[in-house]
Amino acid sequence: MAVLEVRDVGYYYYENKKVLDGIQLELEPGKFYAISGPSGCGKTTLLSLIGGLDEPKAGQILYEGEDIQKKGLAYHRKHHVAFVFQNYNLIEYMTPKENVLLTAKEAPMPVLDSLAISEEEAKRNVLKLSGGQQQRVAIARALASQAPIILADEPTGNLDEDTAAEITEILKDNAHRLNRCVVVVTHSEAVAKEADEVFRLSHGKVIKE
Repeated sequence: MAVLEVRDVGYYYYENKKVLDGIQLELEPGKFYAISGPSGCGKTTLLSLIGGLDEPKAGQILYEGEDIQKKGLAYHRKHHVAFVFQNYNLIEYMTPKENVLLTAKEAPMPVLDSLAISEEEAKRNVLKLSGGQQQRVAIARALASQAPIILADEPTGNLDEDTAAEITEILKDNAHRLNRCVVVVTHSEAVAKEADEVFRLSHGKVIKE
């Protein structure tokens, strides 16, 4: 059963230029999804709509059968989704522990430890960590929120090939093992190959592979 449905969603910045046109998606818990396509095709826009950062010009986004606008987009963002961004979006003057505590519904160290961030590293300023470690902290922050839906926008874009593969495996594992719905926007074919389902965007339409 779908945890999230995208029903006939359309979006445009100018009325004569549709970014998304009649998008239909059903997203289930326990699955790792990839949304791919060329630059400017609307991937990040679609992720923003799914996450309640913006509202569609047409159609509906439903969480467990209810339009997310019924309780409000802020409620959806707080209770249903967690984001992982390409540029990490960590609070730079804080430690990993402090960053995770911003969203945590559990102690931060177990989830940081599961992502190979040691107790010592968890006490450092996040700017003293490598890019790969910072992305692990960003993922830990999302996981610690216990949100049922994880939305990741190019989470491997700034990482080397080996680290990108590790981050992809972490996200996939959390979908399968913890029954979360994980949706990743990506340019990477390597990431897309690991997904349970791939949606390719082209000319405002989605093609399911």
